[in-house]
Parts: sequence; C-alpha cells; structure tokens
Amino acid sequence: MSISPPSQTLARRKHWRWVVIGLCVALFVLTLLNVGMGDSQTQKTVTSSVVLHVLWRHTPILSHYAPPPPQDYSDSIVWENRVPRALGGLMVGALLALAGVAFQSFLQNPLADPYMVGVSAGAALGSVILILLGGSTLLFGFARPLCAFVTGLLTTLIVYSLSRKEGRLSSQTFLLAGIVVGTFLWSFIPLMLSLANRSGNVDRQSAILAQLLGSLQLLDWSHVVMLAVFGVIGGGMLWGGVNELNLMSFGEESAAHLGVPIEGFKRRVILAGSLVTAAAVSVAGIVAFVGLVVPHMARRIVGPDHRVLLPTAMLLGGLLLVFADWVSRVWLAQLEIGVITSLIGAPVFCYLLRQRLVAR
Repeated sequence: MSISPPSQTLARRKHWRWVVIGLCVALFVLTLLNVGMGDSQTQKTVTSSVVLHVLWRHTPILSHYAPPPPQDYSDSIVWENRVPRALGGLMVGALLALAGVAFQSFLQNPLADPYMVGVSAGAALGSVILILLGGSTLLFGFARPLCAFVTGLLTTLIVYSLSRKEGRLSSQTFLLAGIVVGTFLWSFIPLMLSLANRSGNVDRQSAILAQLLGSLQLLDWSHVVMLAVFGVIGGGMLWGGVNELNLMSFGEESAAHLGVPIEGFKRRVILAGSLVTAAAVSVAGIVAFVGLVVPHMARRIVGPDHRVLLPTAMLLGGLLLVFADWVSRVWLAQLEIGVITSLIGAPVFCYLLRQRLVAR
C-alpha cells in the first residue's frame, strides 16, 4: 500500500475536520430523508417535522417536554420500523468499513476485506445454520451474532493456521487461503437454502435468502442494540491499535523495530475484525464491496493516518448503506441491499484500480 507524500498528507490533515463534519451532516440529512419518505409499496410519506417530533418524543431527557404525536401512525412507522432500519444500516456499513480498513492495513494488501479473507462466508454460514435449526430468537436475539462470530472466528483460525510458517503469518498466503476457504464455505449456504425449501418453512427461506443477497428488511431495535454492543467491543479493540496500524504501514520489519508485537497484534486485528464482521453479517447478510471500496475512498480523502482514517471510513460506510437502503426501499421495491452495493461498488472499485495503475 502506498504512502502519500508529506505535502499531500499535511494538506489532508488540515481539512479532515471539515470532511468529518460534512459527512455527519450528509448522513443526518440522508437518514432523515430515508426515514421520512414512503416506500414504493405503502407510499406512507412522513414529513421531516413529524420525524423530528418523533425523535424528540423518544429522547430520554427531552421526552417530557414533547407534545402529543401529530399523527396516530407516526410512532409505528417512524420509530418502530424506519428508524431502527436506518440506524442498523448505518452501523452495518460503518462496521464493514472498519473491518475493511483493519484487514487492508495489517495485511498490506489493497484487495483485503472481510469477504476476501473468508470471515463473511464463515459468519454467514453460522447464521444460516442457526436459522435452519430455528434458533434465531434464542438468547434474546443474540444467538445469531454469537453463532456467526464463532463460525467466523473458526474460519479465520483455519485460514490463520494455513498461512503460518515458522510461527509467522504470511499476509499474501492469508489472503489466498481466505479466498479458498471462504469459497468452500460459501458453497454450503445454497445447500442450507435447499434444505429450507424442502422443509416448506417460508420464514426460514426468506431469512436465508436475505443472508445470501444482503437485506435490511428484518432489522428492529434488538438488532441495533446487538450491533452497538459488538461494534463497541470490536471497534474499541481496533481503535486502541491505531498507532500500531500506522506503524504497520511502513512494513512489518520497521514496525517490529519500533516495538510493535507483530504476531500478537495480527491476532488482535483478526479477532476484532471477525467480531464486527460477524455482527454485520448476522443482521444484514453478505453486503459486498463496502469493506473493499470504502477504505480506498477514505484514504483518498483524508490520507493514511488511522486516527482520521477509521472514523472517516466508518462515516462513509454508513452513508453508503443508508443511501443504498433509501434507493432500495423508496425506488426499487425493497430490492436486496447487497445487489445495490455491488452495482455501486464494482464500478467505483474499477475506477480506483485504474487510477492506481495510471498513478504508477
């Protein structure tokens, strides 16, 4: 991965605060628009003032000062349906982008992302197995992300063991092993769908299809809480290693000379990346290209410093998922969100790849 010249890095540092503020504003406006606009089927549009009023009524400190709801159905539409879906999509995008930055940085490979290293396939398989067994509601809804984390972590351990040589992890072999193991595990998911079809359980069929294609349609507040818990733990582990991630950008030997425990830090990143990926995949299924493309976009905007790169990538990932969900819900009759992110992400990645080749 290339390091920006000092002049470019300094210029990016000067404007990164405005970038973050702009992304926060854009995210708030788009989320408000997404929550307010009616979908292509029900057409129940809610004005921005009603949306803000509902949010006001559900804010713990300010709720006592809020007047009664202006419309009887505003709470059920806005607070119980659209707000958790929008917040969940924002958090899924942020977590996938966070994992993408971490994997690309410590592997020193621009093609690394949760899908390429096999974590997504392993997590999706665990989630699908639990759906097929009818255990999605166990442990207050936390059974699916826990199962997804376990299988995602087991997948990563298999990839990790295949990539080790003389006690050290080979980054290139890790990526190749992840692709092979992930492809192998992915082949089991259509098998699970076939078993669900034979059982005749429509709910399980739709849930497994959502895992295959990526969807936010089933999100509720329990998923938002789960994403927050897993995100805080995994994100905290990664945020605590921003200095090590910066040093790793100069190469493993240089980082080791500067005091970074290379192998232990790699295991830490793998564990945290698996945790946040499992949470995102168990809720939204396979959402392609977010963890691959968003980190590259963030680096082009704010540079390689992970103290700025991590929050910027998370905001961009959340913005991309909220936008894709808005397009899906309002304009495309609930088309699966993974299809939209692929349609957006593939051309953008091709453009970034071409720009990288030209720059050389």
